[in-house]
Amino acid sequence: MTAEPDTIDLERLHDVDFVAWSREQAAALRRLAATRPGVSGIDFPHLIEEVGDLGRAESRAVESQIGRIIEHCLKLHYSPAQESRRQWALSIIDARSIIEMRMTATIRREAERNLGRNYAIIRRKTDKTMRLHDEHEAADGLPGACPWTLDQLLDADWMPS
Repeated sequence: MTAEPDTIDLERLHDVDFVAWSREQAAALRRLAATRPGVSGIDFPHLIEEVGDLGRAESRAVESQIGRIIEHCLKLHYSPAQESRRQWALSIIDARSIIEMRMTATIRREAERNLGRNYAIIRRKTDKTMRLHDEHEAADGLPGACPWTLDQLLDADWMPS
């Protein structure tokens, strides 16, 4: 017995882009709920929300790790502190490993689209942290826009100078 083509495509999508799969499944559940609203024992609204949240959680996890990379790249490039440089570099390496395990085409598109917003949030945090460590000149030097591309931030062989 062979699987239906749609089933094979969904199985492949689940394996290669979990975020896109979860969105497709939430949409399919919405269509099913619209055509069969009285199905007993299925809580469609909450089921749809939970399935959709599965993909959103993956996206948020990657965005968080990108933020971690941005923060430590800013510190490596702009902070005069010497004692924490190794720790920041190791954190970047760790975040990239986590991202590599979770990255999908859908998450990458979202991360690219959200890079400016993510940078602005992390820049504010880094600015405050630097000022708490009396690194006012370094904080003043932080660029207003992200000085790196997403490709650079994710490149295992790249570190800021």
